[in-house]
Amino acid sequence: MRTTKIAGKSFDEWADLAKSDGENFERQRLAAIEAYIESVPPEHRERLQRLQWRIDQERRLARTPMAACLKLSRMMWKNVLGPGGLRERFEELGCVLQNEPVGDPSSKSEVGIPPAQVLAFARD
Repeated sequence: MRTTKIAGKSFDEWADLAKSDGENFERQRLAAIEAYIESVPPEHRERLQRLQWRIDQERRLARTPMAACLKLSRMMWKNVLGPGGLRERFEELGCVLQNEPVGDPSSKSEVGIPPAQVLAFARD
């Protein structure tokens, strides 16, 4: 299994640092995030800085680390499955590659399923 290193450390090394020296872990975590943001092309930096700010605020406002984890997970899935999300972009790409018309994004609900038809019932 391939191990991805972040700022020169494996996941296990980051976990050990967090357990043994929380303050140093936090300093290195912030430095690694900042270094990554600075490494991307300038036209993408502001978006990443805004996203990181939002992540930091969600973590700060959460009552527990697990609550923060769940909130951030929901944010991620919304960006994958929600309107304008990754799933929608892939569907559009598929249409373009197959020379099919791209669907109207406003006709889909938040999870990419067409909305149901509302039926009117007569009142007695």
